[in-house]
Amino acid sequence: MTTSMKSERAGNATAVRPPGTDLRRFGLAAGALLAPWFILACNVGWATAQADGASDATGADSLAAAAAHPDLLHNVVLFGMIGALLMIPAALGAARIAGAGRLSFIGGTLVAAGYVCYLAVLMSDLTTLAMVRVGGPMADFAQVLDTRQEFAAGTWVFLLFVLGNIVGTFLLGLALWRSRAVPRWAAAAIMAWPLLHITGLLAGTEWIEVAGAIVQGAGFAAVGVQLLRGKS
Repeated sequence: MTTSMKSERAGNATAVRPPGTDLRRFGLAAGALLAPWFILACNVGWATAQADGASDATGADSLAAAAAHPDLLHNVVLFGMIGALLMIPAALGAARIAGAGRLSFIGGTLVAAGYVCYLAVLMSDLTTLAMVRVGGPMADFAQVLDTRQEFAAGTWVFLLFVLGNIVGTFLLGLALWRSRAVPRWAAAAIMAWPLLHITGLLAGTEWIEVAGAIVQGAGFAAVGVQLLRGKS
């Protein structure tokens, strides 16, 4: 056998991917490309309701918002749940292309865990919508919603969501920045989401968070492109 034939066979063997590799890569890429835009739709919906006076500060406020915007808030919950589900592979894909370092592992794990918890948080909003649809003693319903927030057994779910959404996302973006796995602007865009999210909360307007979701979507789009190119 000639040297050229041996080299050709070695090259072909190297090119063979393990079964499921492409499917896994495409799944991670799909999450990165789609997830942020569902989160954006969720933010836009809540910003629209908030502009009309909606609030979720108390149980009574949440019930009033659900009564005033039942269809809109149903879609907010639906888009948020889909986005949260897709953010899990998006985060894992971003951590994968950022490399096997501690920073990418911690950031990716926190983001994935945080959005699992976000699913649980949104599920509770469906209960609020159901209360309004069924009707009944709204004052009692409001007390139930407020009391639910006092259960320590469920508090950690919300806290882990906040930790993953804010700290995890920033660490994941920082890992991408340091690894240069994506253009620097894309890593900065992902890191901008938690900063703009906090700013929106402090300013009391969801539209700043809408802007943050758009920026984050652009950053994760670059992650998705890199995954499709096989950079994982």
